[in-house]
Order: sequence, then structure tokens, then C-alpha cells
Amino acid sequence: MTDGALATRLVGHRLHLNHGPIDLVIGARGDKAEIERAYAQATAAFPAVLPALVAELPRLRAPHGQPPSGAVARRMVAAVAPFADVFVSPMAAVAGAVADAMLEAMVAGRDLAMAYVNDGGDIAFHLAPGATFDAGIVADVARPALDAVARLDAYSPVRGIATSGRGGRSFSLGIADAATVLAATAAGADAAATLIANAVDLPGHPAIERRPARLLDPDSDLGDRLVTVAVGPLGPAEIAEALDQGAIAAQAMADRGLIAGAALALRGVWRVLALDSAARPVIESRQA
Repeated sequence: MTDGALATRLVGHRLHLNHGPIDLVIGARGDKAEIERAYAQATAAFPAVLPALVAELPRLRAPHGQPPSGAVARRMVAAVAPFADVFVSPMAAVAGAVADAMLEAMVAGRDLAMAYVNDGGDIAFHLAPGATFDAGIVADVARPALDAVARLDAYSPVRGIATSGRGGRSFSLGIADAATVLAATAAGADAAATLIANAVDLPGHPAIERRPARLLDPDSDLGDRLVTVAVGPLGPAEIAEALDQGAIAAQAMADRGLIAGAALALRGVWRVLALDSAARPVIESRQA
């Protein structure tokens, strides 16, 4: 590969692609020759992704502006378009949009039972008829444990899963440890997870420390908006109140058909909204 993009193989016959902040783990099931062709397609498409995004960063860091020209950038804008009534820039969907685009490049013309692209926990996946996909959900990245499992099959409309929250790769306006969302695309799940995690909150609570985003990162799309940097002790009623706010936001998105399920976590307590189009549970909590 060229221009700083790297491709390596991982155990389990997986592919690792890295270019600056973009770090992908890719896997597939099917005929070995088809998998190799799919990996070659992903490897060929990957080097162009980051330069295209960098070229349009000013547009993507603003909630409104001229339509972007890049394929990944257009996915980002489309993912946040349903939320025009609140502040959210296309950057809220960047990881999911990259995963979607790379999966599309990978599976084009290929015959695979299953394939996935994992961009730092935001995952796009392909399922052929009869195939299934299990995704583990971790509430606290500092203490990784399998807290829940999303169990999906080819008949579900879900093809993307994303997680947002305090302590992740991006800033959060809320206090959720994690908000994991299932949706038709990874970009859509990414945008929704960001906003649901923001909604898990206790505005004005003295135990919550916030700072302007620009003081932590001058390039942040959040500017002077206050992001959560620390959360002190919370009582059971306060945890429940914060999670209730996130659940209300998630249910509103589900009612609009924007998401198919969500799992919210705060201090070891969960709220699970997990029904697919057939009204079957698609998230199983492992909470004790």
C-alpha cells in the first residue's frame, strides 16, 4: 500500500487496515478464494479514504453547508440529515460511514456468507441468506467485559452497529458509559448513538464536570459546547433519571424508523430497547 496506509493480517484470517486515525479490522466467512478477493478489493480502496475526508474537513465539521463530493462524506451528511432539528455535524457519523464504504468496496461482486468492517467499534456487516452475526457490547472500555450481545440474522434490517459515550474516541455532551445502537447502516447507527449518548444526562448536576470542547481540542466540531470530562458519585435515582432520558431519545428514533434497537449503560445499570421488525429481541444483556 502507499501514502502511509498499511495492511497486515491478523489471527483468525482477518485483515487489519490502518491509515492515520482510521483503524479497521475486517473479517469474512465463505470460500477462501472469495475472501482473498474481497480483502484485495478492500485493500485497494482503502488508501483513498483518508485524503478524501481531509480535503472536506471544514465542510464536515459544520452542521450545514455545501454538499460534499466524496462518497464517504456524502454518507456522513445523509446519516445526520434526519437530525436537522438539533446540533450535530457530519463528523458524528465518520467512523460508521467509513465502515459502510469499505464494506461496500469489499463485497462488490463477491460471494460471501458474512463480512464485516469494524472501525473502532462501529461495525458495518454483510449477511447472506441463512447467515448470522453476533456482536459483543462492552459498556466500559477501561474495563472490557462482555456486557451484552447483539444477535442478528440475514432477515433483520440491521446492517450497522455503533457505540458512543463518555470515555470513547470522541467527546460526549452526556454521561452515558455507552450507548450502543443497531440501525440499517453503520453511519446511521453512529449518528444516532452520538445523540442518544448525549441525551443520557443530568443537566446542571454538581457531580458532573464539563469543559468547552475547543479547550480540549481546538479542531473539535463542538466548539464552545460543554463536553463531559468527569462524573462523580450518582445515586440510583439519578442514574435511572439519566438513563430514562436516553431511552426516551432512543424510542423517538425507533418510532421514526431510524434505529432498530439500543442498549444504554451507566454505572452498571442498563436500559435495553431491542426489537427488530419482527418484534424479536436482538440484544441480550449479560447484566448480573
